[in-house]
Amino acid sequence: MQVAPLTKIIFLAGFLAAGFLLIILSCALWNNWYPLYVVGIFLAAPIPNAIFSRTEFDDFMSDSSSATNDFAKFLTGTLVLSGLALPIVLYHVRLVVLPATVMSMTGGLIVYTSIIVFGMFFHENEEEY
Repeated sequence: MQVAPLTKIIFLAGFLAAGFLLIILSCALWNNWYPLYVVGIFLAAPIPNAIFSRTEFDDFMSDSSSATNDFAKFLTGTLVLSGLALPIVLYHVRLVVLPATVMSMTGGLIVYTSIIVFGMFFHENEEEY
């Protein structure tokens, strides 16, 4: 069963809105706007993979991956881990409460997941044609 692209976009928009809602509620309910930094981190996380996955280097020594692709995956992993660790650190230094920490982490993961799923839905594979 093939799903129409408009249905995919509507689903992902709702999913993304739910993630942003959780993050904004984690800030607004306790009147503390520190967890809002998580949005920037999770929005920046897929950028290294998006930039470096397009580059192809003809290296006679390279296998299936190159050093730039590995570095992009490292940067992406670092940013995702930082987005998860920031609310925990904010909770540890008592700048936010535990429910705000959980809501911020959950919302950030939803935002990052929706960006990745959007890329998977609309990634055209040249090898199929």
